[in-house]
Amino acid sequence: MSIPIGSGRGLSNLEGHTDFDIVWPWNREGGLRRGATAVLRVKNEAPSMRFVLPPLLRACDHVLVVDNGSDDGTGEAARAAAADAGLPDRLTLAEYPFSVARAGAEHLAVNERSVHSLAYFYNWCFSHVRTRYSWKWDGDMVLTTEGEVSLADLSWQIGMTDAVVRIPRHGLYIKDDTTAYLDLGLRNIEEWGFPMSPDFVYSKAPEWEIRTTPETFRMFALPQGLVVELKYLDGDEFAHWTDPASFATSIRNRRKRREWTVFNALNNGEVPEGVTEIVAPAGVHVVDHVTHAWLPRAPRPFAVDDPDHAKLHLRA
Repeated sequence: MSIPIGSGRGLSNLEGHTDFDIVWPWNREGGLRRGATAVLRVKNEAPSMRFVLPPLLRACDHVLVVDNGSDDGTGEAARAAAADAGLPDRLTLAEYPFSVARAGAEHLAVNERSVHSLAYFYNWCFSHVRTRYSWKWDGDMVLTTEGEVSLADLSWQIGMTDAVVRIPRHGLYIKDDTTAYLDLGLRNIEEWGFPMSPDFVYSKAPEWEIRTTPETFRMFALPQGLVVELKYLDGDEFAHWTDPASFATSIRNRRKRREWTVFNALNNGEVPEGVTEIVAPAGVHVVDHVTHAWLPRAPRPFAVDDPDHAKLHLRA
């Protein structure tokens, strides 16, 4: 009989880096307090910090940004964004100095207890949470105006529950400060909110990390239009994958296949079905325009261009 990952005091790593051993936060003196913490694992996300952090800092009790070897000033950009929002005390910036395996074959080849494992990296990050609830947040996910209100309202209520929350997000492909393309043709809804307990820790899955769950737990989904995921058309949006060609061979990669298709089509001057071009008014950045004006006013429900993918997820 295997021992659950979340049991015991914590985890040690194979490499013997004792200063990066994991102590589960529920075992620390004082335990966990009520509230919700957003945890971002970032690498070279400096351009996104000014959009991502202000609404997230306002919506959550705390935000933890773990920098995994950025060389573009991501940490400084995070501090500046928190200061500009007037909420520097809600931000904690940590550093994880080890290279982490890319999703796919590289991840599969790494031992789960290695400091280079996605699962170990995620568990280390979340071991720094001090609240009873956590949000797994990406460094390119931006709350809309209504998303900020919804998450803030939810965060103070959910700190004592064992519910998992799924949040739809929509890819926003940025051409420049004025023009972007919003993919409403694919509704991607994943689990982003989790209780902090031994039942909800990270384990190794075939292509990436996955959070364990007990046999029975509550799950619910938030509405569409609350979060966009920034993708820069002049950047390398798939550097965290071993081989993007794998998107075509696995049903688990259906979402990435859609993103790969849209990204390359837009860079070739084509706008796929389900993707909307948005041009911001003069003097307004397109990300601010989409999250503060365009999406909050867009009629619901959004059309889903990929019905096969929609069947894989809860309807929101």
